[in-house]
Amino acid sequence: MGHLHYHVKNVEEHARFWTVLAGRPDAVVVFRPPREAAVMIHGTLVFLTAAESSGGSDGSVVNHVAFRVPTFGELEARGLKVQRLDNFPGVGFTNTPEGERIELFEDAAPNLTFTQDSGSPDPVAARHNRPVGVPIAFHHMHLYVPEGKVGEAKAWYARTFGGVPGKRSNYEAVDLPGMNVNISAAPRPTGPTKGRMLDHIGFEVVGLEAFCARLRAMGVIFGTPYTRGADGLATATLIDPWGTTIELTEGLRGLM
Repeated sequence: MGHLHYHVKNVEEHARFWTVLAGRPDAVVVFRPPREAAVMIHGTLVFLTAAESSGGSDGSVVNHVAFRVPTFGELEARGLKVQRLDNFPGVGFTNTPEGERIELFEDAAPNLTFTQDSGSPDPVAARHNRPVGVPIAFHHMHLYVPEGKVGEAKAWYARTFGGVPGKRSNYEAVDLPGMNVNISAAPRPTGPTKGRMLDHIGFEVVGLEAFCARLRAMGVIFGTPYTRGADGLATATLIDPWGTTIELTEGLRGLM
């Protein structure tokens, strides 16, 4: 997938939470202590930066993110509190130290199934229809867009990132390697991610320079254009039409 980047008050406290969720005591990489750290959760990096935020994801265009696990019991055995949803078997959530809701799914959850619009199988998207197979994996981010814009957002993510359009349970969705984008009509107005606790999301891209050139040809406007640093890390930043800041990277994992 790439990464999630959170602005938090106490990096060490949040790093402990995400390390427990990851189930790996060696999951933390520390940069510039005590201001920055990252936690690796099976292919997804969670960056933590000490900074003030304008609030949690409730009210943001990215309402929440979700992870899959084989069973909640494994998380609880590591000391994590999981709140189960009575009306949705196999679905629950936990909260970060500042109250950010992280949605969780067990393998037994019936609403994990992803159905492609085309009806033809895709080997990457098919992962949703079988057991997760690892202790934990990123599952989806859930966008809340204005009424009447769900179809437009679905088409934008499928076209821009080459995703597979379909449905996850009853939600319109687009599948990308390592993550599913779920899209719903917002019950009330939402704001952009920038400045929120979840400040932005990140996609790791192979061949980023050519990818950015393709997006520019499609009319995508970059907030930060493609650049490659002396350390070999290439980056670019864009904002989707509904306010989600997306950082594109190439080579990020090689620096961990």
